[in-house]
Amino acid sequence: MTSPVTPAVVGVAVIRPHVMRLLFSDGVVRDVQYVPREDSGSLLGPLADPAYFARVRVDHEARTVVWPNGLDLAPEVLHGDHDPNDDLGFHNVTSRQPA
Repeated sequence: MTSPVTPAVVGVAVIRPHVMRLLFSDGVVRDVQYVPREDSGSLLGPLADPAYFARVRVDHEARTVVWPNGLDLAPEVLHGDHDPNDDLGFHNVTSRQPA
């Protein structure tokens, strides 16, 4: 029995400071907000600057988003398939759309 493959992140756009809209290979769209924390480690620290946060891009090999310093996020958590062990300051803020 094989486990289902998590859809890949295929697109990203920064829609306002510290908020990115993600497009997944299965058509799911999610908005994710980063809330800087004082205890942010060395990889998260630069994201407090909105200009640096906006340097996010899709890494098609990793199937997720990355920043220039090598920080990447688990696509299965971004997609909503798994709860994070530590949210690192990233939160789903996708607006509920009428059915």
